[in-house]
Amino acid sequence: MTRVAVFGQFYHKGSEHFIEVILDTLFAQNIKVCMIRELWDLLKTHRITMAHAQRIEIIDVPDEHLDFFISVGGDGTMLKAVTYVRDMNIPVVGINTGRLGFLSTIPKEAIADQLTQLISGAYRISERTLIEVETKGLTSPAEDLNFALNEVSINRKDSTSMIRVDVWVDQEHLNTYWSDGLIVATPTGSTGYSLSCGGPIIHPESANLLITPIAPHNLNARPLIIPDDRTVKLKVSSGATHHLMSLDSRIESLPNDSEIIIKKAPFRLKMVHLPETSFIKTLRDKLYWGEDKRN
Repeated sequence: MTRVAVFGQFYHKGSEHFIEVILDTLFAQNIKVCMIRELWDLLKTHRITMAHAQRIEIIDVPDEHLDFFISVGGDGTMLKAVTYVRDMNIPVVGINTGRLGFLSTIPKEAIADQLTQLISGAYRISERTLIEVETKGLTSPAEDLNFALNEVSINRKDSTSMIRVDVWVDQEHLNTYWSDGLIVATPTGSTGYSLSCGGPIIHPESANLLITPIAPHNLNARPLIIPDDRTVKLKVSSGATHHLMSLDSRIESLPNDSEIIIKKAPFRLKMVHLPETSFIKTLRDKLYWGEDKRN
C-alpha cells in the first residue's frame, strides 16, 4: 500500500479545508496517510477536527517506508520539509496554499486532480542540488542540519556598517566584498533571495552554484556562477563581534573571522512535478512573463 506523509507549519483561517481535500483524495485512493506531529499539534491548538482523524497515523519524523512527503503551505514550508526528509530519498510534493510558490507548484484549486495523477504515477522527479556548510573550529550549525536547498547567506549583525567578506574558490582568492552580506545559492535558490539581490535565474537542474553579493559598495562586484563541484570558503570581518549565517530559514550567529566552508551536499532532494507543472511554466506564471500586450 502506498504510504504518504502530510506536513505543514502554519495555520491560516480556512487552511483546514485544503487539508481535508488532501485527506479525502488520498483516502479515496486507498492510501495510507501519516501526518507529521508538528502539523497535528498545530491543528489541535486551533481546535480543528479532521473528519478522518481516526485513520491518520501520527509520526514525529518520516521513515524510509514513505512513498511521498506532501508539504502544504508556501515555499517556506517546503524548505522546512527538507529538514524532515533530509537524505532519505523520499520524493517531496509541494501544495501551494501560500503566495508565490516557486517550489510548491500544485495550486490549491487543483489539489484533488493533481494528487490523483500523482497516485496514478503521472509525474516526474526533478533532482535538486543541496549545499552543506562546515564552520571550522565551531560546533554550529548543528551537524544534522548543516545543509540548505536554497542558499547560505551571510549578513551583518548588530551594526548598520558594511561587512567584509573574503571569498575563495578552491583555495584561490576570488574577491573581497564590502557589502551588507553575501549569498551562495543553488540553482533552486536562484529564484529566492539571490534573485532579489540582482542574481540571475538558473535552471534548477543545472550543475552550478551562484555567488551573489548583497548591496555591494563596489558597483563592479557582480554575481558569479561557478561549477557545483567547487568548494567556496568565506571569512567575515566587521565592526561588530558577530555576523549572521542563515541556511534557508535557519539562522546562526558566528564570531568574526570564522572560516565557513560551503560545498555541494552528498545527497539530492527529489521534487515531484505533475504534467501541468514545469520550471518554465512556473517562471511564466509567477513572473508574469508573456504578459506584455505586444505578445
